[in-house]
Amino acid sequence: MKLEEIYRLFIQKGIEADPRDKKQIEKSLKKLEEKYGKLDKKEKEEFDIEKLTNPFADTRILNGDPKTEVKTALVGIDMETPEILLAEKLKERGKKIDLVIAHHPEGKALAALDQVMHVQADVMNKYGVPINVAEGVMAGRILEISRAVAPANHNRAVDTAKILDMPFMCSHTVADNQVYNLLANLMEKKKPETVGDVLDALKEIPEYKEAIKVGAGPRLFTGKPENRAGKIAITGMTGGTDSDPASIEKMAQSGIGTIIDMHTSDKHKEEAEKHHINIVIAGHMASDSIGMNLLLDEIEKRGVNVIPCSGLIRVKRN
Repeated sequence: MKLEEIYRLFIQKGIEADPRDKKQIEKSLKKLEEKYGKLDKKEKEEFDIEKLTNPFADTRILNGDPKTEVKTALVGIDMETPEILLAEKLKERGKKIDLVIAHHPEGKALAALDQVMHVQADVMNKYGVPINVAEGVMAGRILEISRAVAPANHNRAVDTAKILDMPFMCSHTVADNQVYNLLANLMEKKKPETVGDVLDALKEIPEYKEAIKVGAGPRLFTGKPENRAGKIAITGMTGGTDSDPASIEKMAQSGIGTIIDMHTSDKHKEEAEKHHINIVIAGHMASDSIGMNLLLDEIEKRGVNVIPCSGLIRVKRN
């Protein structure tokens, strides 16, 4: 596959698995196109043209010719300077690496992390929180993340890739949408009665089974295994990063009894205990691995060899 074919395929799969209505995504892209058309020359020069066809600001080709033929990709959760050097070392040993794929964003995709967080309001709305309330809750958190990532050394790994002439891309929300979709479907199918049942259902997933072996599998953060699960919400699996802790109260008010997340903060835990919500933490690297694996299966079917590293628990579902 060509690099641009992998990139476009991942975007397509990200849209297909997105919690939002597809017409909503199309409408957002259309509005952005209309806005772009009204920009002056200088503003158009500063505009990221990829936004017109890619609704995921944290998924980008970071380095390399889009026409590059990719036969082998080195893929991991965090792919930074050490992992890019690993790719170069493998090339020295005769294993040609054509592309490095990161899950977590780097470069301009990291700088734009806050731009994908709006999807969390839509996820909350799916579980009964009025959209105006959900957007209000997320507004402050989105600004907080924007400020937090602003001073980061965004291009550190990208610069390394450029010096070594290594094609490099990242696929964040497009992968996170996959795991959100898989877990939402799993809970709908299993309909677990207790929190313990929720944990048992997660532990049937191969990536979580492997994570348990290294002490990073699903675990209960609030509540007890014998608690009835009630209405289950999959939150924090997609949308960039953690929501605002205030979202917990709104979820409780909308009737949520149990939240499944990949990771959470102490503030979220405190709010959950206050509002009697059970929190099941599925595990960060394992959850990210599920999302990436569902995408990687697609490119392996098309002839790309995948070498996993950096926290990626590779499980093939072909």
